[in-house]
Amino acid sequence: MTNILLAAQSAQGSGMSMIIMMVAIFAIMYFFMIKPQQKKQKEIQKFQNELTEGTQVITGGGIYGTVKSIDLAKNTVDVKIARDVVITVDKSSVFKDTSSTPQQK
Repeated sequence: MTNILLAAQSAQGSGMSMIIMMVAIFAIMYFFMIKPQQKKQKEIQKFQNELTEGTQVITGGGIYGTVKSIDLAKNTVDVKIARDVVITVDKSSVFKDTSSTPQQK
C-alpha cells in the first residue's frame, strides 16, 4: 500500500517539475531568440521610416545603391545603382545604410 502512495506522489512531483521545465525552456527561448529578433526588426523599421534622399542602402536582393527619391503614396523607393540606372523597389526591401559599413576596394 505504501508503495502505491509513494508512486502516486512521485508521479505528481514529476508532473510539476515537467511544467516548470517547460516554462524555463520557453523563457530561455524568448530571451535568446524572440526578443533580439523583435529588437532588430524595430531597428530596420525605424531605418526605413527615416530614409532620405542620398542615403546609401542595400536592397533585399543585395543591390547596393543610393536613394534618389521616395514615393510615400506607393511606398516605393527609387535607388540609383549605376550612372543613369535607377530602379524602383518596395520601401520594405531596403535594409541598411552602407555608409556605416566598411567598403572593400
